[in-house]
Amino acid sequence: MKRSLKIITFFLLIALVGIQFIPTKRNQSNEVLTSDFMQVYQVPKKIEKMLKTSCYDCHSNNTDYPWYNKIQPISYFLEQHISEGKEELNFNEFGLYSKRRRRNKLRAITSQIKKGMMPLETYTIIHNEAKLSEKEKIVIEEWIDNILIK
Repeated sequence: MKRSLKIITFFLLIALVGIQFIPTKRNQSNEVLTSDFMQVYQVPKKIEKMLKTSCYDCHSNNTDYPWYNKIQPISYFLEQHISEGKEELNFNEFGLYSKRRRRNKLRAITSQIKKGMMPLETYTIIHNEAKLSEKEKIVIEEWIDNILIK
């Protein structure tokens, strides 16, 4: 029993070291597109800072990666999460959405923030600065509501 446990542990260690050499695609681009949410709506600096801090890592083409993103399998899970986030909403490509889709996404952003579903709790555990205060949530919601009225 002891011997088989040592063998299993050895192979798990070899596998863990081995997967460190499997690269993942990184979500980084320094290009600011004219279709970016900030360009489309001329977002006030205060709201821009909140959105970039709380949303852009998972919902844009440029993630500010933490130190632990180079460790597998964490890197794989991060990339999968970012890919899913961008599929749902990509702030860098917001201007490419149809007007109807933009309005729906704006409503969804407001709804997700109101319900406390975004930013994700799993994200804010490590990125405490991404948590939105009640006041910040109201500021974002009111600003988006003003866009939707137009």
